[in-house]
Formats: sequence, structure tokens, C-alpha cells
Amino acid sequence: MRASSLCLGLGLVLLMAWTSEAQPGALAVPERCCFNFIDFAIPPNKIVTALKTGSHCPVAGVVVATKKGLEFCVKPDEAWIKKVIE
Repeated sequence: MRASSLCLGLGLVLLMAWTSEAQPGALAVPERCCFNFIDFAIPPNKIVTALKTGSHCPVAGVVVATKKGLEFCVKPDEAWIKKVIE
């Protein structure tokens, strides 16, 4: 009885390790993608960085960081963000 319990426990641990989410495929998760976008313009003098999201993101966007440390997502086709990026 004791040996079968040990084998069952070891089997469950191996099964959890085999089906773990922390496999190499999980490394492909993008760091920054935009899902919600602001609908107002940020004054250019308050913007520190404006970085386009990667091609791995489901929706294209621009991540804008302000001097206060806030980050916003902007649609890349907005006229004001195009001027900032140029």
C-alpha cells in the first residue's frame, strides 16, 4: 500500500511537470501589446518615448510614456502620434 501511494504521488508530480505552463513555448509571449487605446492626444512636450508594438501583437499600437511615468496605448494611425514619431 505504501509503495503504490509513493508511485502515485511521483506519477502526479511528473505529470504536473510535463504539462507545466513554463515550457519554452511560453517565452514567446509578447512583453508589450496594446488592447485598450486612449481617445485623446498627449502634448508632445510631455512624451518621453513612443514605441511601436511588435509584429507579434494581435493589434498594432504605439506605447507612449510620459514624464510622470504613465504609459498609454495609441492607435498608430492617429495624426498626432504620427507627428510625434517623425
